[in-house]
Parts: sequence; structure tokens; C-alpha cells
Amino acid sequence: MTLIDSHCHLDFPDFDGDRGDVLARAQAAGVQYALTIATQKDTFARVLATAESSPMLFCTVGIHPCHVHEGVFEAREIIQHTHHPKVIGIGETGLDYYHSRDHIDLQKTSFRHHIQAAQDTQLPVIIHVRDAEEGTLSILRETQAQKPYPALIHCFTGSGDFADAVLDLGLYISLSGIVTFKSAKDLQAIARTLPLDRILVETDAPYLSPAPHRGQRAEPAFVKNTADFIADLRGIAREEVYAATTGNFGRLFQKARVVSGLF
Repeated sequence: MTLIDSHCHLDFPDFDGDRGDVLARAQAAGVQYALTIATQKDTFARVLATAESSPMLFCTVGIHPCHVHEGVFEAREIIQHTHHPKVIGIGETGLDYYHSRDHIDLQKTSFRHHIQAAQDTQLPVIIHVRDAEEGTLSILRETQAQKPYPALIHCFTGSGDFADAVLDLGLYISLSGIVTFKSAKDLQAIARTLPLDRILVETDAPYLSPAPHRGQRAEPAFVKNTADFIADLRGIAREEVYAATTGNFGRLFQKARVVSGLF
């Protein structure tokens, strides 16, 4: 059994006291790799150092849309950082109109910088979307038409129409612990029908712990709970979801395939 946590934040101080134990528990749960995601310009060095600390970790480079006012990476800077063997993706980036609408133009500018870097490197861009489906789709359609690039909607909580639209553009969709929440009936309905060859799983640790760990700090080991829930939801063998999501990660993050030799 092999699982991959496609989105977590292991550089966060939440893990400073027991990061090694967290990774050991992940391995015991069958999680072979985890992708720790960059969110701020001034903490990228910490993200990279975290990835370098373990052979089971990779990382990305990018700026979360809620942090664009603190500093933006231009495309050339992102590309420069992707030369490191541990950096296998770009982001997270995207649009978030839920937390603040004060920096919408800057969010769009930053998003486009990340996309340009993805177009030039063909590394996948990890996209955060909250209350911004229309704006996200507009940019995705425009830029994919200019020069296609691999991409992933992380922590998907969107509408069925949005899922269909991004799948039509060739994107992948990652499901987090939110899909296990009793209140997530609409998301569960979408998760039942998503193409199995386009699904990834994630924790977004330390956030969004799946059932039965609600209220706890999330960690990569918990991605198994999400994968198991998806399998049960779809009425298929759990091993089928493990194999599919691992294979999908390898197809999307091809640099990881070269570095790890796993996929």
C-alpha cells in the first residue's frame, strides 16, 4: 500500500516539537511521500529546509493569495527556485475572495506570475480557490489557451459545474478531509462521480483533520482516512483509491517520479 499526501504544511511551527514523529506515523500509515506547500515569500527557505530534512518530503514554491500583500514572487524568481531537486511544483497560488477583497488585483497578478512559471517549466501549479470560481476559470481558460500547463485544484470544495470546467481544461482535483465531514453532502456527491484518474488526496495539515480526527491537528498519516472514505463513498476497494491517487500524483508531479523512482 502506498499513499501520498499531496498538500500539507509541515514547515509550520505546529510541527516543530515532533516533526520526526509525525513523519514516522505517516510511514506507518502507508504514506510514502508528502508535499509540503509554500505560502509566503519570506518563509520559502523554511519550506525548502523542511523538504531537505527527509527523503519522503518534496516541496513547492509560491505565494498563497491571502499573503500577496506581504511579497510577491515574479515568474523569473519562481523559475529560479524550481531548479532545486526538491521543488516539484508551483504554488500554492490562486484567488481567495472569502478572506479579503482588498488585494484582488494583486492576487490576479501573482496568480499569473505562477502560471507563467508553470508554462515555462511545465511543473504543475497548485491552485487555491475560495469564493472565486468565475475569476479563476477566466484566468485558467485564457492562459491554458495561450500555452497549456499542468495544474491542480487543491482542497476542492467547489460546485459541480466548476469541477466539470476544470476537468475539461485537463486539471486534477485534490480532496481533503473536508469530504469526510457530515455537513459536506454536496461535496460527497461530486466526489462520487469524479474521474478516478484525476483525483488526488491531501490533508492540508495542520488544518482540516478528517473524521474520526476532527478537532485534532492534522498530519499526513490522516490522508489514509480521507482515501478510505472516498473508496467507501464510491463503493470500490480502498486499494483501488490508493493506487489511483498515487499514480495520479506521479503523472502530475513528474519531477517527483524522476527523483524518487517510485512511480
